[in-house]
Amino acid sequence: MNRTTQGFTLGAMLLLVTGLFVAAWTNPPTAVRAAKAEALLAAGAMVPQARGWVAEEPLPPPGRRQAGSATYAVLVEAFGQLGYELRAIAEGAAGVPRLFLAALPHDLAQVPENAERKAIFFRAVLPLVLQVNEEIKAERAKLLDIRARLRAPRHVAQGERRWLAAMAERYETTPGDVDQLLKRVDTVPVSLALAQAAEESGWGSSRFVREGNALFGQWTTASDGHLVPRERENGQTHRVAAFDSLLDATRAYVRNLNSHRAYREFRDVRAHFRAEGREPDGLDLAGTLGRYSQRGGDYVRRIRGLIVVNGLHQLDDAALDERDVRLGDSSPIAFLLRMLPFPRT
Repeated sequence: MNRTTQGFTLGAMLLLVTGLFVAAWTNPPTAVRAAKAEALLAAGAMVPQARGWVAEEPLPPPGRRQAGSATYAVLVEAFGQLGYELRAIAEGAAGVPRLFLAALPHDLAQVPENAERKAIFFRAVLPLVLQVNEEIKAERAKLLDIRARLRAPRHVAQGERRWLAAMAERYETTPGDVDQLLKRVDTVPVSLALAQAAEESGWGSSRFVREGNALFGQWTTASDGHLVPRERENGQTHRVAAFDSLLDATRAYVRNLNSHRAYREFRDVRAHFRAEGREPDGLDLAGTLGRYSQRGGDYVRRIRGLIVVNGLHQLDDAALDERDVRLGDSSPIAFLLRMLPFPRT
């Protein structure tokens, strides 16, 4: 990493030391991986500019912007200490570390090699997508259990009925219709989410993701704390939604696909996969997202191309490692990591 060492400050050195601590805590391999990241497949395409899309549902209010973030060199070093390599993940030889970045490295756009930049980006975003899918799987399992007991019929506690009502409100479904809820409370293929994150954020280089963690470029009509597009046409009032963390942005993205009326076909096709006992396929589901962008069919072809060229389908079966990466808020790298807000069960 000789191209970055001259720019290291004392703060960056502290981040590096903390990265070593994280590795020791999670019991990683002793060998330090090379700093140069490796893409799943060779990719020579130019890194695209970020694109936006319209989200009509209310978005969570923006939180505090991150005061800064580590350099990509520090992040790559942490990946190496954790033994976090995409090829091993794709081959099923390793789990994905529970390393949840609150913000992307501020200098990610300066990574000169496309393949290296892609590998850093995918490794940064992959745990976020898996975490959100893990949360949804837990909700879905609870829904399936409640539906089975309702059909038996067997006892369903009042607390569970209140939870069902809250879920119906959250996902905009008819109260008491568990089948309708199950159609919406479902995961998004990892390959699809990674491809859309790359396209919408310009591989982590867009102003929106750097200033507001807008990983998926969602639009909002709210004003306070959100970002005004520089190329917004006269008369338009939308802004790009800003989030307190990348995890919040990922949750909002999945919730949009799972509840917005524009993505009914997406949910229908996914439910068809489930009915046939198959896992939903990212390439097939990408074909339902022509309304995600004003580019329509061109956008669908772009997302499918990203999935194929980068071999992202190889990551669809990835799973989070059982080991936790834990740091206190007083740690020098605490602003880079977002810890789970609840204990895992």
